[in-house]
Amino acid sequence: MTAQTVIVTGATGFIAQHVVGQLLDRGYIVIGQVRSSVKGIQLLKDFNHEHFSYEVVEVLEKDGAFDKVLLNHPEATVFIHTASPVSFSVENNERDLLDPAIQGTKNVLVSIKKFAPQIRKVVYTSSAITATSFSGMGDTTFSCTDDTWNPISYEQGISGDSFEGYSASKKFAELAAWNFIKEEKPNFTLSTILPVYVLGPQAFISGLKNLNLTAQVVADVLNFKKGEPIPELENSFVDVRDVARAHIEAFEKDAAQGKRLYLTAEKFSNEEMVDIVRKNFPEVAGKLPVAKPIKRTMLDKSNDAFIKIILGKQYYGLEKTVVDSIKQLLDHST
Repeated sequence: MTAQTVIVTGATGFIAQHVVGQLLDRGYIVIGQVRSSVKGIQLLKDFNHEHFSYEVVEVLEKDGAFDKVLLNHPEATVFIHTASPVSFSVENNERDLLDPAIQGTKNVLVSIKKFAPQIRKVVYTSSAITATSFSGMGDTTFSCTDDTWNPISYEQGISGDSFEGYSASKKFAELAAWNFIKEEKPNFTLSTILPVYVLGPQAFISGLKNLNLTAQVVADVLNFKKGEPIPELENSFVDVRDVARAHIEAFEKDAAQGKRLYLTAEKFSNEEMVDIVRKNFPEVAGKLPVAKPIKRTMLDKSNDAFIKIILGKQYYGLEKTVVDSIKQLLDHST
């Protein structure tokens, strides 16, 4: 039986690299979209796999940006769209965040419908921020439906700070995708992935600079100083390896078709992460502050049975996520 081919956009991204790696492990052929040949060549070296190749699309929001990729790969039957700008320090929210996210998403779907009728499954990387507020993400009992959306307006996204710009870009890009499905009625189904804070180790790491924004959250623990207060941070998280797995299950399982898959594992805080690092890494424990123990209740765990059924097993827990991340960072700090 011929292996199935999957196109993955934004293949250099934190989540996307894990998606590509897991696809290859499952026997899929993967075409990764990157913004330059330099990045593509690096991925070829990193994955070192006969079933991985890349295509260059420099500007996602350009009309017809993905036409050539789809025409070059008529064998592809699944499309995973992870590419979207993530930055909280931009000059112009509309130009740098909203336009690339929304137009890039529209371009993908238009091109698939026009040039790739053989593609029947599309998976789109959204964010929990499309369904709720930043503080709302901390509620692990939150339930997302087709009609659950962050109330932020497009105008607020343009005029607000970079975080509001990012929130609006994710919301209106996902809405654009669902509107396309409703209005254009293409041959393919759409599933969207809505993770909360995505923590965990990098698929590949060459040093401690230029870490993914959320991966940096764990790395920051190593910079906390003994005798100083621990910065306040508490929310919900999901491990990047579970997020990657969800992208694959989203097209493999019929139950996930046409669904918004809201991913949350459990609560985390800086206090808990410091405690985990002190317990598991005695070589750095003496340099870190002492954390106050936090008692969690069962209500602090995700109760989304639907997602658990789709994913087929429990999520990575906080301790495993932090230990794997810190070990990777310490291994590359010497």
